[in-house]
Amino acid sequence: MPDPRSLPPIGISLYRIIIGFLMACHGASTLTGFPVKPTGHTVSPTTWPGGVAAALQLVFGLLVMIGLGTRLSAVVLSGTMAYAYFSVHQKHALLPMANGGEPAALFSWSFLAIALVGAGPLALDALLARSRPDGAARAGSASRSTQANAAIPGTD
Repeated sequence: MPDPRSLPPIGISLYRIIIGFLMACHGASTLTGFPVKPTGHTVSPTTWPGGVAAALQLVFGLLVMIGLGTRLSAVVLSGTMAYAYFSVHQKHALLPMANGGEPAALFSWSFLAIALVGAGPLALDALLARSRPDGAARAGSASRSTQANAAIPGTD
């Protein structure tokens, strides 16, 4: 049985994996029609803005899903979804429920949360950080409060 204190970091990782997977599927669907046919038609990755956005969604969605370059990838996707919301949906109505922009708004805020919180322990970034000789400090294995308390005599 896992330690209950380890469940929130694992939950963060699972959230990141699922959101990244959904975004990658969205991009793949727009570009190739796989795993499901898009509501419109497939587009070339060189078509602006839909094809470029779909390519970004596929590539950066996969990177978020596997946890490689997670924060940067999440920032790019958050911005992409915010751009989609304001350039495509906002002109139709003010609220996301009225303009069809709920998925774009939810994805934008989800990726911003991932960028702020990080990838969690089940990520390639964390694995690579642990494999480096100085990886324990980079991976954040000791919490900031533990590090701060270690500097104060008598708090270890």
